[in-house]
Amino acid sequence: MNSRWFRGSLLGLVAAGAGLAVSEAASGYLHQRVSPVVALAEEIIRLTPGPVIEFVISIVGQNDKPLLITMTLLGVAVVSALVGVLVLRFTLIAQLIFVGLGFVLAWAAGDRLTSSTTTYVPTVLGVVTTLLVLALLTPLANRAGEESDVSATSTWEAEDRAHSRRQFLQWSGAVAAGAVVVGVVGLALERGRAAVEAARRSLRLHATDPLTPKGVSVGVAGIVPWKTSQDRFYRIDTALVVPQILPKDWSLRIHGMVDRELVLSYDELRIRGLTEAWLTLCCVSNDVGGGLISNAWFSGVKVSTLLEEAGVQSGADAVLSTSDDGWTAGTPLGALTDDRNAMLAIAMNGEPLTPEHGFPVRMVVPGLYGYVSGTKWIREIEVTRFDDFSAFWTQRGWSAQGPVKTESRIDVPGDGSNVAAGQVAVGGVAWAQHTGIAKVEVRVDDGAWGEAQLGTDPTVDSWRQWAYAWDATAGDHQLQVRATDNSGYTQTEQRVGVVPNGATGWHTIDVSVS
Repeated sequence: MNSRWFRGSLLGLVAAGAGLAVSEAASGYLHQRVSPVVALAEEIIRLTPGPVIEFVISIVGQNDKPLLITMTLLGVAVVSALVGVLVLRFTLIAQLIFVGLGFVLAWAAGDRLTSSTTTYVPTVLGVVTTLLVLALLTPLANRAGEESDVSATSTWEAEDRAHSRRQFLQWSGAVAAGAVVVGVVGLALERGRAAVEAARRSLRLHATDPLTPKGVSVGVAGIVPWKTSQDRFYRIDTALVVPQILPKDWSLRIHGMVDRELVLSYDELRIRGLTEAWLTLCCVSNDVGGGLISNAWFSGVKVSTLLEEAGVQSGADAVLSTSDDGWTAGTPLGALTDDRNAMLAIAMNGEPLTPEHGFPVRMVVPGLYGYVSGTKWIREIEVTRFDDFSAFWTQRGWSAQGPVKTESRIDVPGDGSNVAAGQVAVGGVAWAQHTGIAKVEVRVDDGAWGEAQLGTDPTVDSWRQWAYAWDATAGDHQLQVRATDNSGYTQTEQRVGVVPNGATGWHTIDVSVS
């Protein structure tokens, strides 16, 4: 017990263990796909060269992932033990190292999970817990080891140090036991997610994942990819805890101003046949130049088919859709019954939706902002009238109807960047869902507008990449972009915020040329 290494190692292990247990429980409660430690293990896989991975698999077979997670935990344990030894003499440095470890775990989680307001909550709670345990146990560990440096001069001092040792061990044991309990609770909470993941993997949806259409990319490095992977697709919703719904437990009720009320199971929905399309979805909270917009290949059942089956009564002009967590959206009936591919989506890029994106079923409607159309975990569709209801966001001051506005964005060069004089590639994306982009123009320093090269346009419901060759001269410059859609409308220069129905304005950046 007199060994500083023993006390420090125990201190570091207990503190880190408590932090990991809390982060595990938080991940389970929030139903995140992976905990921070598992996210780190997945990042290690991603960064490991292919031949190395193949060699490991040839040795351990299908046990590669459990082995990697175990090795990751052992690595964290070794580092934590060493930092625990350091904390007995250099407390602040050791605390900063633990915070640094937290940043690594947060980076891994952010790279493996769809971005949301809760992505980093487990990591933050874990780091805070670790620091609190250090603050509790470090003074006890130091008092318990004083006799290693100063000889006891009295029976009272010897008893006091023995008491400190007992306190340190007792508190360490109590914290360790609590960490085990919290960790077990976290694993129990994750079982719901595990069951959903297993159900997702077992689905055979016959959804396709086509190659990216030829010509959609303009070949400028730094422009956001035309096709967005599911883990990179933006996520905005009000769910603190992502609903975990098994397909066998899901059902949809269609009622209201209809001739026949319908209640459909998951299997009854998908046997009606899939429609598929490239669709760009955009959040109304996307400011000028913002990134709350993504493009993917969606597969699902047309809403118009279901409404026709139910029989829409005259006088209806809206649909109120309700999520499993009670969130509601009001959608114009015309947008669900015209020629656009409004659908109840069950797959993205050929794979079942993830829970974060609405598994098992969500609504997507080209040309409308998500707050009036993108109901995730959808459970109910009521055919009704706008005059007869107020949906979640309209109750909070947003417009009842939210058509997507024609907008454009500069991706490269970045705002505030420095580039070399000469020809500079400028590029980005433009969008006007269900109308289509006809032209994109770029202006430098309030000069004449120059027309950009456009990528091909496989569908008017997707965004469009653009590129512009700029002969840059030395100095500070301002670049602006504007788009014109297929209706002939050119986006306005007037800058307004996102409330109540979406931002407008020309995306403007500053660039220094040397």
